[in-house]
Amino acid sequence: MPSPPGKSARKITALVVDDDMTNRIIHHKLLKSLGIKNQVVMNGKEAVDALSSGQIFDLILMDMDMPVMNGIEATRKLRAMGIRSVIAGVSSRSEEGEVREFIEAGLDDYQQKPLTTTKLFSILHKLA
Repeated sequence: MPSPPGKSARKITALVVDDDMTNRIIHHKLLKSLGIKNQVVMNGKEAVDALSSGQIFDLILMDMDMPVMNGIEATRKLRAMGIRSVIAGVSSRSEEGEVREFIEAGLDDYQQKPLTTTKLFSILHKLA
């Protein structure tokens, strides 16, 4: 399998933010298969808490619809905190207004689920 584009001199770290266990497992395994160390959390608040505690991630895969704190609110909070990680929205939503609101919250990329290797590579190119 080819190595991911971007920061090849060091290991890329990622945070998977999704309330759906199946999606968390799929995204975790997809990242891991590319040699990307990653951690998973179940909602936006857990993502904000992880980054507030000083953890650093190169990439954040953010779901839109989650309980406690959704992806739009979490992305806004992370950007307000000065987080400069690449944040990619990953959602099954396709309604243009919802997607635009998510992107305007501070996303670097948006991909529709299911996340595939091809879609992940297009996100990873933004780390270069």
